[in-house]
Amino acid sequence: MVVKVYGPAYASPKRVLLCLIEKEIEFDLIHVNLLAGENQNPEFLKLQPFGSLPVIQDGDYTLFESRAIIRYYAEKYKSQGTDLLGKTIEDQGLVNQWLEVESQNYHPPLNNLVLHLMFSPKFGIIRDEQLINQSEEKLGKVLDIYEDRLSKSKYLAGDFFSLADLSHIPFTNYLVNVIGKDHMIKDRKHVSAWWDDISCRPSWLKVLEICKDYNPLA
Repeated sequence: MVVKVYGPAYASPKRVLLCLIEKEIEFDLIHVNLLAGENQNPEFLKLQPFGSLPVIQDGDYTLFESRAIIRYYAEKYKSQGTDLLGKTIEDQGLVNQWLEVESQNYHPPLNNLVLHLMFSPKFGIIRDEQLINQSEEKLGKVLDIYEDRLSKSKYLAGDFFSLADLSHIPFTNYLVNVIGKDHMIKDRKHVSAWWDDISCRPSWLKVLEICKDYNPLA
């Protein structure tokens, strides 16, 4: 059965698409236009009552929140495609630890930078230079911790690519290739090597190809 993925192709659905490709799961991407308010349509709110994205439909099973979705598929298809959870309970503990770090420590300041440096004019967000500076400082401190961690292991949870690494890719791509903050990655030797590795995965290159025609700023 083909999974339906609802979401704007330039945002969190990329995290879900990455996981589905790594797990060799077929999917259809259904673009939801946030700027046109399609996420507030009554039919969509039946799938996601908060109006947020992404959402997946797997047969008659519906799930939202991108990190919940990737955990679900990594577990459901554990023996298929790339093992994104690790082989031992200890591996899985580290994967979940760093996935939480991404969600709670890494993503919030990075998301602020993306919103204010890339999306502020289009989405009616007032650019806040103080918030931009504070967010860059916070993200730098997180990346210093990553630099230390990645000096000891190839990937965040150990010597295997996992959900923890995968979850970082879409928004780090904005940091490196869109908003002009690539020095935050490149100036840290081990973080830079990690990024070069994970951003060259065939799954990510395929996601970029799939999403190339969706431009939120057009």
